[in-house]
Amino acid sequence: METQYIYNHFNEELYFFILKKVKNKNIANDVFQNIFLKIHKNLAQLKSEEKIRSWIFRIARNEITNYYNKESKYLSTTDQESINPNYQDICCFDKFINDLPLIYKEVIELIYIDGQKQKVIAKFLDISLENVKARTSRAKDILKKKFMLCCKYELDKNGNLNGESNCSACEL
Repeated sequence: METQYIYNHFNEELYFFILKKVKNKNIANDVFQNIFLKIHKNLAQLKSEEKIRSWIFRIARNEITNYYNKESKYLSTTDQESINPNYQDICCFDKFINDLPLIYKEVIELIYIDGQKQKVIAKFLDISLENVKARTSRAKDILKKKFMLCCKYELDKNGNLNGESNCSACEL
């Protein structure tokens, strides 16, 4: 298992997980980089490739906690609000998630926010695994289209969002 493989398979899911937790694009980018440094450095400690996802998200949760602990040493309680600034810094992320049709929203939140596996979600929602995958794919397509239309992101050759936000809604 190589770091590049992990990046290719988990970067989007991991980034949105971090962004949902820290609600700031710059902080999310910093935490994301730190997580991949730790993944690269500690990859040899991974005992089972089957547990890669939970291992990555454990590192992510710990790194997010470390970030907040480090920041709390330097900030007063009134300055804490600057860690979670207004929605301009995360563009329209929460709005887009909340605007998804319920069948897509619940699957996206369970996978990317709660960190559940698709098999577990299928059992929980009493639907097939294929249905979970289809809903996830459709929800991602809807979200990508919304980010491209509203926030002027572009898709790279792999179909991932790319660029900086130039959001018409956030400029108001």
